[in-house]
Amino acid sequence: MPNYKSAIILGMHDAIVSLTGLIAGLFFAFTDTNIIVISCVMSSITASLSMGAANYLAVKSVNRAMALKSALCTGGAYMATCVLLILPFFVSMGRAATLAAIIAIAVGIIFTFNLLFYRRHEMWRHFWEMLGICTTVSVIAFAIGEFAHSLFGI
Repeated sequence: MPNYKSAIILGMHDAIVSLTGLIAGLFFAFTDTNIIVISCVMSSITASLSMGAANYLAVKSVNRAMALKSALCTGGAYMATCVLLILPFFVSMGRAATLAAIIAIAVGIIFTFNLLFYRRHEMWRHFWEMLGICTTVSVIAFAIGEFAHSLFGI
């Protein structure tokens, strides 16, 4: 059986980076969580389809037999990750607790993935690298959200 780890990494990691970045940016630009949820759901669906399609085309150029399964792994991992990251918005808790839950879920996904797919000494290196990338993008998105909030007064 072929190894689809890279397809899963692509979907999962891109979802964490892009969606946590989007959530961080929207979270501080808007106070209405409905706007954030609608934006995240729409983004999750379109991005998971896009990621799956792009992975299909990329893999098809090298290995036609693996293309569809690889695309499904990428798109599926992307969507599953997004669902987990959006779930805290549907639980009644304050804004700070919601954001903390999203961060905890993102870190948990990164940790679990690395625990399952890498040996112990490799696991920590990959975990910290993924976490660093996700954190950097989220901080940049937060800054963009703050800038947009002050610029447009939303």
